[in-house]
Order: sequence, then C-alpha cells, then structure tokens
Amino acid sequence: MTHVFEEDVKFSDVDSMAVVWHGHYVRFFEDGREAWGKKYGLTYLDVYNENFFTPIVSMHCEHLTPLEYGDTAIVETTFIDSPAAKLFFDYKIYRKRDGALSATGETTQVFLDKDRALFIAMPSFYETWKKKWDL
Repeated sequence: MTHVFEEDVKFSDVDSMAVVWHGHYVRFFEDGREAWGKKYGLTYLDVYNENFFTPIVSMHCEHLTPLEYGDTAIVETTFIDSPAAKLFFDYKIYRKRDGALSATGETTQVFLDKDRALFIAMPSFYETWKKKWDL
C-alpha cells in the first residue's frame, strides 16, 4: 500500500548551504503518512476518534542526495503490513528534477489508549480497517 505525492522545497526548508536541513526530511515523512492516511482511510483523526494515539517509537533516515531550494520532492510512503499492533512505514524521497534518490527511511508507531497506556492487542477498528484492505 503505497502513496506518492509531490511537495515543493520552500525557503524555510533549507539551511545556510541552500540544501534541505536534515530535520525537515522527518516532516516529509510526516506529510507522507498524512497523505497516505487520507488515501487509505486511516488518518490521525480516524485513530483519535477511536480514542487512540499512534506515537512514533522508532525512526530511521538515510540522507543520500540533497534536496535544494526550488526542488520538488517526490515522497513515496509505503505501509508495511504486520500481525503486530503497530504501524510500519517505509519512505523514499526523490528529487524530481533528475530522479535522484534523496533519502530513505522507516518509522514504527504503536497504539496508546486514551489514558496513554500501551495497547498490546490490535485495536478492533484497526482490525476492521485491515480486513477492508485484505491485509
């Protein structure tokens, strides 16, 4: 389950070398997850309305070819199915002007209930969502 979208690199994204500051790639990941959720019907509001939170507990990012001011980032977000009560995503960010792979990454999110306690079992709404997509 993959979603791809484009995002322009803004002046506020770059550092003094006119390349995207390393921390902003995390925002591209976040934007990718949000766009993916809208496409597949599992948004942050959907989770919140079920009285759950999904904080990130693990993140990895490799910086390969820098994005620069004026570039367009192509953000590819892929959901990785698992039997665990977790959300796993892989990311690839490409530089549109030449197709260069700019960054790769992955995140892991867990489910917390409304009291912010770790929910080890798969929430029923998440099971229902997975069945809808034959996962």
